[in-house]
Amino acid sequence: MAIVPTRLQEGLIERIYALIHADGMAPGERLNEKQLAERLNVSRSPIRAALDVMASRGVVVRRPHRGVELVALPPDTGAAPPAGGRSDEDLLVLIAQGRDSKALGDTVSEAELMQLYDAPRPVVRGALEKLADLGMVRRKPGYGWQFLTVWDAEIRGESYRFRLIVEPAAIMEPAFRLPEGWAGEMRRRHEASLSQPWTAFSSVALFEMNAAFHEGIAAGSGNRFFVEAVRRQNRLRRFANYNWRYGFERVRANHAEHMAILDPLEAGDVELAALMMRRHLEAAWNWRPSSEA
Repeated sequence: MAIVPTRLQEGLIERIYALIHADGMAPGERLNEKQLAERLNVSRSPIRAALDVMASRGVVVRRPHRGVELVALPPDTGAAPPAGGRSDEDLLVLIAQGRDSKALGDTVSEAELMQLYDAPRPVVRGALEKLADLGMVRRKPGYGWQFLTVWDAEIRGESYRFRLIVEPAAIMEPAFRLPEGWAGEMRRRHEASLSQPWTAFSSVALFEMNAAFHEGIAAGSGNRFFVEAVRRQNRLRRFANYNWRYGFERVRANHAEHMAILDPLEAGDVELAALMMRRHLEAAWNWRPSSEA
């Protein structure tokens, strides 16, 4: 039964809807109460109440131990997303670019990021806390943050050689089985990613969708060691992929390659799926931007 919102809640819900569309979110992604409160400059209590209304409308669902998940795209009212500078996801991309260009060293302070990227402290702290949750940074005792991941051409090559062995092998595990409903969710998320306007800041959502795809297939193996290996690779690769250099052309190719893996998986042809996984990883490894081709 739908909850009747107050006028304040309805206005807040419209602003959350605008953020969902501006960020290009797709069903299956999670909404963070703390981040929404910071971006909309309100406390968490009205955000929680607005999300409860959205849940009664079937737009989101609260899942135990996972938080609030988007299950259906809300109507696009055409409202502009809230002003107020960068989001923490925008900042993740800028930090990734800074690390890649060596503008940022191995340690950084919140004040340094605030000044460098003209971002308020709540946004900077939100971005750093998200990176900490992903195992990419850690707070130093007393002051500052330390980056934990390093990525260069040599490490990238080693990563792909490792993945070319591990990820096809996960598909060939005797107990391999896709979680119920997972393939359909992946298809929906991939289609949504193609339908959204592409910007430099779309790379965060793209990588997280791709990470979910590869981790989901590893989980289908039923072997915890495959799952942990793929998760660790994703942790190492995040910064490099947040700083996306390959344009929308590679996004479309990535979509087609993922679907070419899903099709035989759903048909039960694990040998073909493993082969397509290998071809996908080889294509991603060897891909070059058009300007470098």
